[in-house]
Amino acid sequence: MPILPSHLEQHATGRTSWLRAAVLGANDGLVSTASLVLGVAASGADRSAVITAGIAGLVAGAMSMAAGEYVSVSSQRDAERADLERERRELADDPDSELDELTVIYEERGLSPRLAREVAEELSKGDVLAVHARDELGITDYAKARPLQAAIASALSFALGAALPLIAVLPPYGQAERIWVTVVVTIIGLIILGAAGAMLGRAPVVRAAARVLFWGVAAMAITSAIGLLVGTAV
Repeated sequence: MPILPSHLEQHATGRTSWLRAAVLGANDGLVSTASLVLGVAASGADRSAVITAGIAGLVAGAMSMAAGEYVSVSSQRDAERADLERERRELADDPDSELDELTVIYEERGLSPRLAREVAEELSKGDVLAVHARDELGITDYAKARPLQAAIASALSFALGAALPLIAVLPPYGQAERIWVTVVVTIIGLIILGAAGAMLGRAPVVRAAARVLFWGVAAMAITSAIGLLVGTAV
């Protein structure tokens, strides 16, 4: 008799929602705060102004990310609830048609019509709404929208990402040193972030890190140029 495995396989899809929010938040925090700090520093502002801008960017960005993610995922959750409520009514009003729908779904997945019907009937003896939610609507417990979780993950990850360039400008460097230290620290952070996100999501590491690095450096370069122009003009 075969021995069943003592644990379930772990798949990356189970981490999709929080991983997306965390990676997005950290990347935004790192790039936006570094760009803000560099733009202010390039304008010729003193150390106090640069640090103040960095702190303001961290706090405002974290709150903005949390609010935006909460609203976005809440809309997704509302749509899921509406679909489930509609499915619940349909199951109560016309269970036979719903059973037929389930049968067709299993047929399309490769089962014979007879076996598909047997599977649909057997599964419908339990929590039939959960069965339809999973197989008809694609809504499962681990992939269900969780607004608060997404908001907290976004805020914390943004703050962690933003902390790197902010810490880099704290020592009393000169203007040129402050800019280059921030750039180097941010580049290292972008590489680590891209690689970590790729490993957690089981994606190609080099390509992910290069993608994050390219756009991060582009954002810093553009913002620094604007800061330099503004500082010169003013």
